[in-house]
Amino acid sequence: QNPPGLPSIAVAWVACLFWRSKLIIDWHNYGYTIMSLNHGRNHPLVQIAKWYEKLFGHLSDYNLCVTNAMKEDLWVNCNIKAVTLYDKPASYFKETPLELQHHLYMKLAKDYEPFKPRTESLSWKAERSAFTEMDEKNGRVVKTKGRPALLISSTSWTEDEDFSVLLKALEDYERYINEGVKLPPLVCVITGKGPLKDYYNGLINKMHFKHIQICTPWLEAEDYPLLLGSADLGVCLHKSSSGLDLPMKVVDMFGCCLPVCAMYFECLHELVKHNENGLIFRDSNELAEQLKMLFLEFPTLEGKLHSFRKNLRVFKQLRWDESWDQTVLPLLGQNE
Repeated sequence: QNPPGLPSIAVAWVACLFWRSKLIIDWHNYGYTIMSLNHGRNHPLVQIAKWYEKLFGHLSDYNLCVTNAMKEDLWVNCNIKAVTLYDKPASYFKETPLELQHHLYMKLAKDYEPFKPRTESLSWKAERSAFTEMDEKNGRVVKTKGRPALLISSTSWTEDEDFSVLLKALEDYERYINEGVKLPPLVCVITGKGPLKDYYNGLINKMHFKHIQICTPWLEAEDYPLLLGSADLGVCLHKSSSGLDLPMKVVDMFGCCLPVCAMYFECLHELVKHNENGLIFRDSNELAEQLKMLFLEFPTLEGKLHSFRKNLRVFKQLRWDESWDQTVLPLLGQNE
């Protein structure tokens, strides 16, 4: 898989020569465009990386890529013939049943304040989180009245995602509520870890919201798909360094039938269909307006948010193994 391809593609190529095996490169992006975020496009290291990727693209036996835009770019600019294999969600990315949601919220409430109940329960026999309530007598779980909306984003906290866009949109959302717009309180969960996490946590700590809570947990692997399958809306701030790859986080969100607001870049339309399974924004103002519009009727089963989720349920995605069998196995001339 490229990136990272330095030096793994060269090592794999040498290994293929030794074992007389086929070399397949799965292009998810161009490594040199990621390097250029720090060094600039004309830096000698970036130019060497570009030459390296182009060279081994020609030396490989097969090339796969994640978008039709990248397939065209590889052919037009590198004379490399590739087959598009869209990223697909794993089978465990799916909607989370309400009982499992409750158990997850109760688990997270032990460490994160936003998941704790806002008010005391009227019944001493009820176990509560910020979003759900379980009657301990019969084990029935319901969503709490007046619950906050759950907004989720995931990130590796790198330069290709500008989280100040989301923070500014949240400031505008808070202002809408203060001006009298009937919107629910928000819990905004940003998962992941990376080099810029401390920087953004510093910005978040300086923000003083009355109606919004932000937390940046590092989730256990099995809890991440459960939280995606429990959320009300996903936000993606990924801006492709090449303009040719698609954000895997949105693929996973769609696997959970979670509608998404995503930052615009050139080939995003291959995944996010504006006004069909989500919305595309270009700046914080557009995102803030979208949040206001989507949550205006929350939590009723009407409006665009519910419509997007219904569309995602109806449009049954191929899962990763099924997509591989349909696209790659014929290419390799293999049978199941």
